[in-house]
Amino acid sequence: MASDTKIDLRKQMIYSIFVRNYSPEGNFEGVRKDLDRIKDLGTDIIWLLPIQPSGKEKRKGSLGSPYAISDYRAINPEYGTMEDFKRLCDDVHAKGMKIIIDCVYNHTSPDSVLAKEHPDWFYHKKDGNFGNKVGDWSDVIDLDYSHKDLWKYQAETLVMWAKYVDGFRCDVAPMVPVDFWKYAREEVAKVRPGAIWLAESGAPDFIRFLRSKGAVGGSDSELYQAFDMTYDYDIYPDLRAALLGQKDLTEYLAGLNRQEGVYPENYVKAHFLENHDVVRAHGMIDDPAALRAMTAFIYFMKGAMLVYNGEEKGDAHHVTLFDKDPVDWNGDIDLTDLLKKMHEIKQLPIMAEGSYEAKEVRKGVLEAVHSLGEGGEEEQLIGLFNTTGKKQAIPTQLPEGIYKNLYDGSSVQVYEGVMRIGEITIIEK
Repeated sequence: MASDTKIDLRKQMIYSIFVRNYSPEGNFEGVRKDLDRIKDLGTDIIWLLPIQPSGKEKRKGSLGSPYAISDYRAINPEYGTMEDFKRLCDDVHAKGMKIIIDCVYNHTSPDSVLAKEHPDWFYHKKDGNFGNKVGDWSDVIDLDYSHKDLWKYQAETLVMWAKYVDGFRCDVAPMVPVDFWKYAREEVAKVRPGAIWLAESGAPDFIRFLRSKGAVGGSDSELYQAFDMTYDYDIYPDLRAALLGQKDLTEYLAGLNRQEGVYPENYVKAHFLENHDVVRAHGMIDDPAALRAMTAFIYFMKGAMLVYNGEEKGDAHHVTLFDKDPVDWNGDIDLTDLLKKMHEIKQLPIMAEGSYEAKEVRKGVLEAVHSLGEGGEEEQLIGLFNTTGKKQAIPTQLPEGIYKNLYDGSSVQVYEGVMRIGEITIIEK
């Protein structure tokens, strides 16, 4: 873990925006005019998917992937100008939010500025041609970080952007040497002290794959040397399998609890139900009650919450990265109020400072407990998340009495070791 990481990041909600498909305009102005709504969701940090121009060579789709960048130091003209971007940053800051941008440093488009000016900085296959280590990424070529001049160029680029933004979400961070990330963090800190560093870490199977190919494959534990937050990919495959009915939640919950013991004490996970790379949550969870309960459960976890644009409106359509494919803002479920309320609850000190454990107390009913203090002075925040769509009577060790549900203000009775709950119940002990 970066030694100066602040655990208050565990209270943050990160709102991810793909500018091209966020609004009909598909530009910075389309985001800027919606900042009040974004703020009202409880957003602390806006994360913009890559804002640089996409390459044209071997382009996927009609517009190309935002992750096939042709020039790290330029703005995608579809989105506006540099002045438009600076204006957006200023307005985000004026509304009390922070803004981070994608840093895609493992690869560029084949026709990138760097490929033309510094071909020696790239990975080359045995035949001498450019290539990449993940075969289906056919529209990109990999960089080679054995070249220290590349380190300097990349860090200088981040310093340039750090004059305007508050940090970086780093794409496939495990494929770039952690020593580079440590160096980049130090350089950025000279112009942006306290910059936020979020790593798209990899699932264990992906890390093993990279290492089997002789490629760099940094684990979460390694990445925490340079980053404040890492993705939840270490356990997401088990969550996805459970949501699709391929297994129960046992392995996922075990992995979630294991995070408390395998990462540094001040670790911060970026938890999510969906992002731009995986299936929409509502694409896997049909039942609105189950979707609400699972969303609240993920938000209640120890760590930051990542929300992908459109998730709050129940968009079930997985937006393509390669074409104009607007978010459906007219989904059949509205999670806006849920997200706002969960963000309010997440500001309680115990959510950042306490320990955490989760379990399934009954089929379809999840319990998560934040604990702080010891013995008679121990405080607990208990969350119960019922995905069944029906009221449930569950066993509890809480003393008999009437408790207030922090989620909706209702009263919750405990009598003779039994508690009756609805969808979402959060109480203090």
